[in-house]
Amino acid sequence: MQHRCAVPSCPSGIPEQQPLFRFPCDPLRSKKWVEKCQRQELLDKSPEQLYKYYRLCGNHFESSAYSVSSITNSVLKDDAIPTIFVAENQLQNGQVKRKSKKSQSEPAKEDVKTLTDEEEYKEYLKSLFEVLVLLGEQSIPPTGPGGNKQEGLGSSNFQALLEYRMNCGDEVLKKRYDLNKECCSSARLNQLIEVLEKCLHSKLIEEVKQNGFFSLLTNDPIKISGDSYLPIFLRYVDQSNCQRERFLGFLSFEGDGDALAEKLLSEMTDKWNLDMEQCRGQAHSCSGIHFSKIKTFAAKVKEKYSKALLTLRSTCTLNLSLAHGMALSGVQLVLSTFKKIDSFFSQSPLLQEELENAISIYFPDKEEKAKELKEICQTSWTTKNDAFEVAVQILEALLLCMDSVHDNEDMRWTDEVAHNALEISKALTDFDFVMALIVLKNTLTLTRAFGKNLQGTATDIHFAAISVKAVLHSLREVFDNIDVYHEFWVEEAVNLAAAMEIPVKVPCSFLRKNQSETGAIRPESYYRDHLSVPVVNHLISEINELFCEDHLKALRCLSLIPAVIEQQKLTEPEEESMQVFKNDIPNAGGLSAELHCWQVKWSKMVKGETPPSNLHETLQLADVKFFPNMLAVLRLISILPTLALQDGCDVAYKRFQMYMQNTADKFKSRSLAFLNINYDVEYDLDAIVEAYMKAYPDGKDFVRKSCRLC
Repeated sequence: MQHRCAVPSCPSGIPEQQPLFRFPCDPLRSKKWVEKCQRQELLDKSPEQLYKYYRLCGNHFESSAYSVSSITNSVLKDDAIPTIFVAENQLQNGQVKRKSKKSQSEPAKEDVKTLTDEEEYKEYLKSLFEVLVLLGEQSIPPTGPGGNKQEGLGSSNFQALLEYRMNCGDEVLKKRYDLNKECCSSARLNQLIEVLEKCLHSKLIEEVKQNGFFSLLTNDPIKISGDSYLPIFLRYVDQSNCQRERFLGFLSFEGDGDALAEKLLSEMTDKWNLDMEQCRGQAHSCSGIHFSKIKTFAAKVKEKYSKALLTLRSTCTLNLSLAHGMALSGVQLVLSTFKKIDSFFSQSPLLQEELENAISIYFPDKEEKAKELKEICQTSWTTKNDAFEVAVQILEALLLCMDSVHDNEDMRWTDEVAHNALEISKALTDFDFVMALIVLKNTLTLTRAFGKNLQGTATDIHFAAISVKAVLHSLREVFDNIDVYHEFWVEEAVNLAAAMEIPVKVPCSFLRKNQSETGAIRPESYYRDHLSVPVVNHLISEINELFCEDHLKALRCLSLIPAVIEQQKLTEPEEESMQVFKNDIPNAGGLSAELHCWQVKWSKMVKGETPPSNLHETLQLADVKFFPNMLAVLRLISILPTLALQDGCDVAYKRFQMYMQNTADKFKSRSLAFLNINYDVEYDLDAIVEAYMKAYPDGKDFVRKSCRLC
C-alpha cells in the first residue's frame, strides 16, 4: 500500500499533513484519476490494483469535491475528480498555484514537502513488517526450514512478497530495497520477527492487565526443532463481560522438578511481565510422560500464588483427562491406539463403512444395538466420556475391520492404509491393551456422569459440585475392596481375550526387566499391583486435588444464575460459598443484602419470562451493573477453566490445534505460530517501527549506505 501521494513530485503527500484517498473501483473514474496524475506506468494497472495500492492526497481536490455533510471528516463525493496539480517550474520555485472554480487567479504558496531520510526509513520498515504480518496470518514460513535458502518454495516467500509490493508501486520500498537483499537475510528476518513478536506480546499482556483477573492454562508440551516447549494460554473476562482466551506463546520445557517450575514462573513474571498476583485459576492438560513435571509446576504456582485454584482444562472430557495423567504403559497404549483409530477412520468414508459392516456381523440379532453403535462410531467417540465403554463393545468388530483392511484381498486400500491397519491390529491383540481397557471402563464409569455434568449447563455444573463427595465415596469403596473388583475385571478381560484369541500373559517389557522373577509372577497379581491399584489410587488423588473445597465453593456460586435459582427453587442464598471471593469483591460487607435482593429479583419473575441460563447471558444483563458484588463473583467464576467454554472464547486454542495439525514439523516455528494464532490482535505499526529502530539503531545507517551505493 502507498503511504504517500501517487502524483509525481507532489509536495503534500505526507499522510500526517493531508488525507490520502484510494483510487476509485469504478473503471471510468479510475481512468480519469490516472490521466490527471500523468504517470505513464499507471495506465497499465487494473482498477483493482490502483484501488489497493495507490492514493491521491487532499491537495488535488477542490473544496466542492468533498461531501458537504462530512467536510470535516475529509469524505469525497462519489463522483469526485482531482483537478489541482502543480507544474514542474512551480515546484522548482517553491510555489503552488491552486485552481478553483471561484477564483482561478488567486495564488497560494506552500512549502515543498518531501520525506526526510528518517521518514523514508520508517515507511520502508512498515512495508517489511506488513509483509511479515501477512505471512504470519497465513502461516507461511518466510524462509525454508531453519532459514536454509536452498529449501525450495518456502525459501523466498518474504523476498517474493516484497518484490510483488514493489511491482505494485511501493516506491519507498523500491528505493530502499538493497541490491544484495540484506533485508531478506536470516539475521535481519530474525530481528524483524523478534521485535514484532515482542510488541504483540506486550499488547496481549496489557490487554489482560486492563481486564483484571485471569486463569493460567497450559497444553501438552510440543516438540519444535527437537526441543520441548510448553504452550501457555490465559483466560479472562473483558470489559464487555465476555469470556476470552489468548495464546501467550511457548516456554522452554527442558529440565525437571523444582528447577523447571521456577524457570517457567520466572519467565512468565520477569520476561513476559505477567502479574501472577492476578491469577485466580490454573488448569493443565498433559499426558502421562509429562505428568510429574506439570504437577510440580502446578504445585509451585499454588505455593507462590495461593489464590490460583487448580482446576480442570475444559477442552478435554474428565475421563480422558484423568486417563491421560496415568503414567502406566497399558493406559498409554490404550490412549495412543485411540488416536490412531481416530486418524485412521478420518481418511475415508469407505473405512467407516468397513467398520459398520463388521459391527453388523457381530450383532446379527440385535439390529437396534448395531444401529446405535454405528451412529456412535460416526462421531469422534474416542474423545468422549464413554470412550472406554464404547471401545469394549466394538472391540471384536474393530479387530475384524482392521484385519480385513490389512489383508487387502480385493486391493481396495493403499499400502499406507493397510500398514496402519496392521499397527492398530497389533495393539488390539495385546493383552496389556485389553486389560487396561477393561480397568479403565469399570473405574471411569463411576466418574462418567460427574464429568458430563461438569461440561453441561449451569444447572448441571451446580449439581456436579454437590455430587463430588458421592463420586469419591464410590471410588474409595472400590479401593477398599480392590481384590474383589480386580477379580471381576480380570475375568472380564480374560473372556474378551479368549473370544479374540489373545494369549493372557504378563507384558514382555516387564519380563525382560525382571527376568529373575518371571516364574513367580502371574498375570492376575501383576495387573493388580501394576494397573488396578494404581488406577484407582490415581482417580481418588486427582479428584481430591482438582475439586478441593475452594473450587467446589466457586462452582456452587453458579446458584447466582437465574435459571438455577428458578429450577432449583433456591430460597437460601449460598453466601458461605461466596466467601471464597471475599477479598476480590468491591463490598464484602454488603454481600448479604445484595445477595438477598438478587435472589428476590429472580425468584419472583413474571409468568412466561425466560431467565438467563448461563454465565454469559447473566453477565450481559443490563441490570447486573446494579449488583457490583454479584457482577464480580460472576466474572471470577467465568475465568475458571472447569466450566464448558462459552461464547467461542476457545478460539485461540482451536487456532493452536489447527496450526500444530496442519503445519509440517520442519516448518513449525514458535514465532510463526504466535503470529498466526494472534493475527487478530490490534497492533500499532508506528510503535513497532519505533521499537525496531530503538532496538537496532544501526539498521538505519546500513540501509542509507545501501541506497547510496544503489
